[in-house]
Order: sequence, then structure tokens, then C-alpha cells
Amino acid sequence: MLTRFAVAPSGFKESLSAQAAADAIAAGVRRVVPDAEVDLIPLVDGGEGTARALASATGGRLVALPATGPLGEPVGTHFALLGTGSGSGSGSGIGSGSGSADTAVVEMAAVAGLSLVPHGLRDPGATTTYGVGELIRAALDTGVRRILVGCGDSGTSDGGAGALQALGARLLDEDSFELPHGGRELTRLHHIDPKGLDSRLAHTELLVACNPYNVLCGERGVARVFGPQKGATPAQVEELSAGLENWAYVLTRDLPVTCDLYGGPGTGASGGLGAGLAALGARLLPRFEVLLDHLDLDARLARADLVLTAEGALDHQTPRGKVPAEVARRAKLNGRPVLALAGTLGEGAHTVPGVDAFTGILPAPMALAEALVRASELLTDATERALRMILLGAGLPRGAGV
Repeated sequence: MLTRFAVAPSGFKESLSAQAAADAIAAGVRRVVPDAEVDLIPLVDGGEGTARALASATGGRLVALPATGPLGEPVGTHFALLGTGSGSGSGSGIGSGSGSADTAVVEMAAVAGLSLVPHGLRDPGATTTYGVGELIRAALDTGVRRILVGCGDSGTSDGGAGALQALGARLLDEDSFELPHGGRELTRLHHIDPKGLDSRLAHTELLVACNPYNVLCGERGVARVFGPQKGATPAQVEELSAGLENWAYVLTRDLPVTCDLYGGPGTGASGGLGAGLAALGARLLPRFEVLLDHLDLDARLARADLVLTAEGALDHQTPRGKVPAEVARRAKLNGRPVLALAGTLGEGAHTVPGVDAFTGILPAPMALAEALVRASELLTDATERALRMILLGAGLPRGAGV
């Protein structure tokens, strides 16, 4: 009999936070197994909710402030100052070194995320990461010695150019005029003047939690892979790709860059923010190594009879650094079965390593707007349906199958 469940979902983009998704799945489990032991492990991947989740997990706090949003207008946002409740870490994560109390978390999605760009205004050639630089500067004002930047759910494709401008770099065209904001301007970049960069950066450890599969340039470059999702037309994709190629070239020439900005792991994170911060000396780290080391995730998965995970879409992209793939990988190290639930099932859903069974949450075709509004209800109902089928199968006598 299944009695212990580990519920470890990602958030559903523009719909449910990871916590809300975990709560919805747990409600479905308890409809079927009322006395179930349910361990809720909402997982963040650097995108929406990362700062809040890490502040909560470590006994830290959020710092609220206004900053420049992706469209250039002020938005209310926040960063986190971590407490001392995180684990010891593995030497590369937030729990290592001098202690989490010296660590701030800047969540780029909280100031430059896609959810902050209305559908009718989505143009990744115009949006900016300027607010990310403002949050980093505000974190520096608190005296922290380490800043972790979470990448994910971005609405930008400016290579982090806006963030560098907010931190004091001057991005100049061939006539020495400062470039306006936006990724489309990067094709005109001629020179970077770093003299005005915030001097405190040299004495602060800058870590970027990112998906290592995302690279800046080339056929799998970030503009080509994610530009259309952010509203780019095919012509704009090529324009953005050319701009990011030029961005990598000028960064490498004008700054003391020691890594491959064109195709290095994580350089394409959040529309190329990874590359921009790497040019300032940031370390680009696989996000799950950085973000999950304080959750004791492996031990919690090992205690479960069944592991449930979820995300907005399960498809061929899932094994490329998405939460369900990481949960399944870790669960299989402990021999635990895994059920994945998803808003949509795409090509390759059946090939995600470690996922034993999967199901979509929609009971019938419906408009996207309705599905987003009803996501919690749909996820609870789908969990109930899937778990009843699992228990039915578990109760059948051997040889009773077709």
C-alpha cells in the first residue's frame, strides 16, 4: 500500500508557483489516501519564486524595493537576504564558505521576467535586464559578500547588457554614444567602457544559478531556442542572434574575460544574462547544484513510496535541465518510482529518463486562458485520477493484465 508520498514539482509558468503546485498535488493524493504522509518539496529552478523560497528555507527575509522592469518602467520587486538555516552545501552552493547570512539572492524573473511583459507588448528586442543590475547594486549596499543570481523565466534577450549598464559599464556605438536598452541594439555595439563599474563587484563573490544547457550563440543559441517564446518573429530571432554574437565578441575583447562566452555552459541563461555576468567574473553553476543542496532532497525522496513531480510541459526539453528530470534522476538513485504530471504533453514526453508514468492534467480540450485560471483544480483532479489508476493496478492479481 502506498502511504508515503514525496511531492516535488516545479511551478507552472504564468499560472502556479511551485508551492501552489505542490499543494494542489497533495490535495489530490489525500482524496485517494486520506491518511497519507505527504512530504511537500516545492522546487525552484532559479526562476519565479526562487528568492522567496530560499529566504523561507533558510530563515532569511525578502527586501522589497522598486527597480526598472523589462519594459523600462518601474516595478515593485525584491531580493532575498538568506538566513543561517541552509545546509553545509557541497562547496559550490549557497551554503558553502562563510555562511548564508552573508548571501543575497537576486531573482532575475522578479524584475525582468516574462510574466512582467503583457502579451501584447512582448518584444525581446526591446526588453532590458537593467533592473537586475539595480538589484545587484542594492544587494551590494547591504554589505553581503556573496550574491546568487537565479536565472529562469526571463522576458529578455539582451545578453545582460542592461544589467552591466546599471552596474556602471558604458556600452557605446561607433560614435561613442550610449546604446539604448534592448537586445536589438547590440548589433551596433562598438566598445565597452568598464571604468564606471561598481568597484564592490571585485570583492564580492557572484554566482549564477543557471541551466548549463543554455548557450549564448550558435544553432542552439538562446535567441533561436527561446526568442519565439518571448514574442520574436523569425526575422527578429536572426537580429537578436547577430546582436548576441557581437555582444560576446566585444565583451571578450574589452573585458578580462576568461571563459567561452559564445558557447560555454549557461552563457545563454535568461536571454544571455549568464554571459554578461560571466564577463564580470561571475561563476556560472548548474542551478540544481546551487539551489537544492539545502533541501536534503535525496533523503526525502528515498523515504517515499511514490515520488510525484510536475511542470507546465513535459517534452523533449525536459531532460535539458528541467525540474522533473532532476527529480526523476535523484529518485532513481534510491530506486523510487516516479509519476510526472504536466499541463501539456509534447514530443518526447515518453523519453524522460527516470519517469515511470506520466499524464496530462487537462480532462478535455480547453482554451489556454481557462487552463491557466483553473490550473490548481486541474492538477488536483489529475493527481486523483492517476493515483486511483496506480492503486487499481497495484491491486490486480499477477497475470490479470491484458
